[in-house]
Amino acid sequence: VVYLDTASTTKVEQSVIDAMLPYFNDIYANPSSLHVFGEQAKKAVESSREHVSRTINSDPKEIYFTSGATESINWALKGYIANNPGHIITVRTEHKAVLKTCEYLESYGVEITYLDVNQNGLISIDQLLNSIKNDTCLIAIMHVNNEIGVIQDVNKIGSICKEKDITFFCDASQAIGKVSVDVVRDNIDILSISAHKFNGPKGVGVLYKRNGIELSPLIHGGGQENDL
Repeated sequence: VVYLDTASTTKVEQSVIDAMLPYFNDIYANPSSLHVFGEQAKKAVESSREHVSRTINSDPKEIYFTSGATESINWALKGYIANNPGHIITVRTEHKAVLKTCEYLESYGVEITYLDVNQNGLISIDQLLNSIKNDTCLIAIMHVNNEIGVIQDVNKIGSICKEKDITFFCDASQAIGKVSVDVVRDNIDILSISAHKFNGPKGVGVLYKRNGIELSPLIHGGGQENDL
């Protein structure tokens, strides 16, 4: 049997396992605790935050850890609309985490436009431009497709969003570690990542949120990740 399903999940690299091991038995305190053990754990979390930020060219303060891309996507879409009601544009071939969240938002009256793709899996930039309305507040388009691997022109999409003053959310779960991801170059405002897609552990994700973007919390009662 040969494993050919790495688009679904990858093996954790030994170097990652080695880096994580001390935090199971030695430095295991709650990073939110104020004592010295908690401070050691928090230092590790912040070091990881800086590492992720360098990978996508962001400010470390713009990196928020989650349980995975599905949580990041739900938080991005639901959290943004809660503060910025309006019209959303996405694509019919997005991951189910995006499509099902959009269906949920539609049940609460949010208008969603679903763009088609051509025979190569690419959107039409003209159709995107023609779909923008006066109340369009968010465009959600993935970087690399999780089924056929097609790469959308996120730089062009980001330029349009910046020009039209529309927030650009990009699911980069399949892009990170394979192609260049630069949130500054591509004018990406919100971005989701899942560690297990590129040799990291399951149960660890990231939401990048550009400074100034307001998201309502998806989960309440903790205090982690800057109270979000």
